[in-house]
Amino acid sequence: MSIETRLLRLLMKNGRMSYTDIARELDCSRAYARDVVRKLEEDGVIEQFTVILNPDKLGKRVSAFLDVQVTPARLEDTAQELAATPEVISLYIMSDMKSLHIHTLTDSTADLDRFLSRHLLGRDWITSLDCKLLMSRLKHRRGGPRL
Repeated sequence: MSIETRLLRLLMKNGRMSYTDIARELDCSRAYARDVVRKLEEDGVIEQFTVILNPDKLGKRVSAFLDVQVTPARLEDTAQELAATPEVISLYIMSDMKSLHIHTLTDSTADLDRFLSRHLLGRDWITSLDCKLLMSRLKHRRGGPRL
């Protein structure tokens, strides 16, 4: 396994890990560890360092997954509008170029209903909407995709 892959695995577990701790784990110098991280950032492999929040602790108790069909001419505009809302935590344009897959977090079902009414319902370019609420989380990706 390459040093870059090993380093990325360490950072996915703890993005605040110091260069000294990274160097110790990888058996290399602190300067080398720093240089590898910077190169991965410059190459776009590392896009950003972020924080993973627990939605329950923030009062975001309703997690919904939406599959939305949009007329192709309005797909990009609709995706951009929805991506700009605080309720949407992830949004994907799917390969059929008319579907959006969206994950939302809201405080309550009433807040979810307000979001749906404000942004999706009653719009003639939204041709289909399927909404499913998360019942329980068995496995999830903390820190992004795994290598």
